[in-house]
Amino acid sequence: MKEIQNDALRQQLIDQTGYTECFSVDVSCDTRLFHVAAGDYIVREGNQPSYLFYLARGRAKLYATLPNGRVSLIDFFGAPCFIGEIELVDANHEPRAVQAIEECWCLVLPMKQYRPLLLNDAIFLRQLCVSLSRKNYRNIVSLTQNKSFPLVNRLAAFILLTQHDNLYQEKHTQVAEYMGVTYRHLLYVIAQFTHEGLLLKQKNGYTINDKKKMTALALEMDPENNFTDIIH
Repeated sequence: MKEIQNDALRQQLIDQTGYTECFSVDVSCDTRLFHVAAGDYIVREGNQPSYLFYLARGRAKLYATLPNGRVSLIDFFGAPCFIGEIELVDANHEPRAVQAIEECWCLVLPMKQYRPLLLNDAIFLRQLCVSLSRKNYRNIVSLTQNKSFPLVNRLAAFILLTQHDNLYQEKHTQVAEYMGVTYRHLLYVIAQFTHEGLLLKQKNGYTINDKKKMTALALEMDPENNFTDIIH
């Protein structure tokens, strides 16, 4: 993660994402611009973030290490959204890891300096309430889909969500746990996708070979999601 000194790009992202509308005061003067390469961390697990992040471009994933040492996927973030807002509200919250799936651009505010102001900012707190309610609704929809659709549809959507430059690289054990299926069942469906030409096996993962069929499977489960927007 690296700070970028580019006032024109910073202002462009501020204008495009509605960033200033999230606050009752103008925070632009203290807002900095960070670039996060694919695979880099926005927040490291166990380390209190020094900044409140506003993801202006890109996608990221949230995960945690369980007491038994296993790494568990929890959620995914797409721009625009705040990252680190829970730690802002609750300084004792144990931070989870947030990792960039693809290149990300973040507008950031220093956490320590802005915590007192933001915790008394009605507009900002309302934005957090709306954001958290949407995340909760998304999780409810995801649980419903997990019970109602076969793994072929759910995995197709998951692959489209987590790919980067058409390359899917998620660990099978984490994905099986996240999707609530056995490791064996997951491998069976991935082998099915490979056999049918939707995926091509590579040394470092799987290339999406048939975007049209993969997207069609995902849309059977989630017709309102425009998966084509995240395929490069």
